Amino acid sequence: MLQRSVKILHNIEDSLLVIILLAMVTLAFSQIVMRNLFGSGTIWLDPLLRVLVLWVGLLGALVATRQDKQISVDVLTRILPEKLKIISNIITRSFAAIVSAIIAWHSFLFLIDEWHSGVTAFASVPAWLTESIIPFGFAVIALRYTFQVIVLLIKVVKGDTEQ
Repeated sequence: MLQRSVKILHNIEDSLLVIILLAMVTLAFSQIVMRNLFGSGTIWLDPLLRVLVLWVGLLGALVATRQDKQISVDVLTRILPEKLKIISNIITRSFAAIVSAIIAWHSFLFLIDEWHSGVTAFASVPAWLTESIIPFGFAVIALRYTFQVIVLLIKVVKGDTEQ
């Protein structure tokens, strides 16, 4: 049941990423065509595209974290013995989880301020709605790193030092 729920979440992430990316390309192309051929464009399309870039970036970070393909500097891990690699991974992923959780918390507080202020992002869409991906994305990233740390700790306890 849990594995099925996780798979559904992964499919939703992947689908949203593809849909938003396709929408960005289509909307940007249509804006270019409207400006070049008709001398006008949709006024709210540029702010929408900026919001979609934010969403694609964070959804991409979610997928990268899930697939363990995030950007990393692994100079040390190439020369460390396997056991020290695991310890290094525990430390770096713990740090990433803590930082992601702090960002999620503070972006949630920011979202509440945006909600109270009533600011709109574009075309009467509230800014807090467009920014909601920030606390959600970083909370999921923090959870994923936390689960990765737990898995690594279990490996250490069991004595399994292979990655």
